[in-house]
Amino acid sequence: MNILVCGGAGFIGSAFIKNYLENNSNSKIINLDVLTIGSNLKNLKDVENNSNYKFIQDDIRKESVINNLVKNTDVIINFAAESHVDRSIVNPKPFLETNIIGTYSILEATRKYDKQFIHVSTDEIYGDAHGKSSFDENSQINPSNPYAATKAAADHLVSSYHRTYGINCITTRCTNNFGPNQFPEKLIPKTIIRSIKNLKVPLYGDGMQIRSWIYVNDHVQAIETLISKGKSGQVYNITAYEEITNKTIVEKILDILEKPHSMIEYVGDRPGHDKRYSIDCTKIENQTGWRPQYNFDDALKQIVTWYLKNQSWWEPLIDDDTLHPQPWTINLK
Repeated sequence: MNILVCGGAGFIGSAFIKNYLENNSNSKIINLDVLTIGSNLKNLKDVENNSNYKFIQDDIRKESVINNLVKNTDVIINFAAESHVDRSIVNPKPFLETNIIGTYSILEATRKYDKQFIHVSTDEIYGDAHGKSSFDENSQINPSNPYAATKAAADHLVSSYHRTYGINCITTRCTNNFGPNQFPEKLIPKTIIRSIKNLKVPLYGDGMQIRSWIYVNDHVQAIETLISKGKSGQVYNITAYEEITNKTIVEKILDILEKPHSMIEYVGDRPGHDKRYSIDCTKIENQTGWRPQYNFDDALKQIVTWYLKNQSWWEPLIDDDTLHPQPWTINLK
């Protein structure tokens, strides 16, 4: 099988490539990535010499580039996205261009050459999950920030191409990921790095925002499963049902590092901040047999250890902007 991975130098895309090549020695992967913020070819050093892997630096918005690659592939998986909510508040334009126009470009090529397309989306498109309810794939979409709105728009575009043109497509909506090689501006790596450097650890608002978490290897294994077992035109939620407050996560990291909770600094909350995300993934479990394999607490300890041992990976990536306590208040590069 020949697979085109868009955005494969990012956190989740690179995890997919490494996992898939390890499981499928007869398949070939082309990784198309423009190498913007969050992309890092060091994530893929383990496979860079693999004869079944090839990297191309270019932009998914270029239809000629996408067409040339898609016509010789079997499956296209799109991880390419502007994905940091704080950055979308500062400047939404790149999010519209990549998350919507980029998806359109891939959809057109998929339609032209009749290929399978897996569109990787997010649980944030559902918005706040009030009370104890969880969203399933038929729940109303209600995004609260520019990032989530662009992903929701892309989801609708994918759905419309299936209904109008009959393209072979699947949409996945996953909860918060964590794991090695995650860009330092995200909650877990930022907390680990600031703690290592003995800097105050910021918590937005009261820190009681609830997110459901999944280890990145569980997420990419779910996507691999859907290539063969997913049904065209369907949406699949993906979660490990690990609902935890941001405050609890920060405290767990501080405890692992044997740092005092007094390092926590409560800062103003970001605009449009949802209180709780919660989704149900019974559908993918029942249809494919996929189940998450990683326990959150065990995996978190492993990840803290990884960041401690891999300072040479993250040190070149950090600056005052990346580690800023309230990134939406500054003019991010």
